[in-house]
Amino acid sequence: MRRQQGFSLIELLIVVAIILIIAAIAIPSLLRAKISADESAAAASIRQISTAQITYAASYQNAGYAASLSNLGPGGSSCSSGPSSTNACILDSVLSSGSKSGYQFLSAGSGGGSGSPNTQFVASSAPLGYNSTGVRNFCMVSDGVLRIDPGPTAIAPDVPTCIGYPIAQ
Repeated sequence: MRRQQGFSLIELLIVVAIILIIAAIAIPSLLRAKISADESAAAASIRQISTAQITYAASYQNAGYAASLSNLGPGGSSCSSGPSSTNACILDSVLSSGSKSGYQFLSAGSGGGSGSPNTQFVASSAPLGYNSTGVRNFCMVSDGVLRIDPGPTAIAPDVPTCIGYPIAQ
């Protein structure tokens, strides 16, 4: 009698089942690692926006803190003509556009009356997809303290909302 070469159908099904079990264990860990990386990048971006706001206020004392996130970036120009109060060229074009690494960003100066400089700012972020790109919101105001809001709330649009978040540990 001749012996057949190769694998039986049952052996192939067992191998496929083992591969599926390993994938079912590995994929959730991979997703958690991606969320963690996106959150880490968002916190670093908030710190970068805060530093840019302080630099902007020092450079444009008549304006105080930048009125919007787009004022901190290159805007529509390439910064070859030099920075201005509307295109300060402090942040890169990706971050100043308001979306990076699965998070949306906002930065706004406030506290200045008509014609007076902005005396405070808020820089905040929220995940674009809750539970897929992140599970925490980050924000920072003029005091330079990073605050975190766990939960699917909206982005912190102003200083009082951000100050209400717990301080990051």
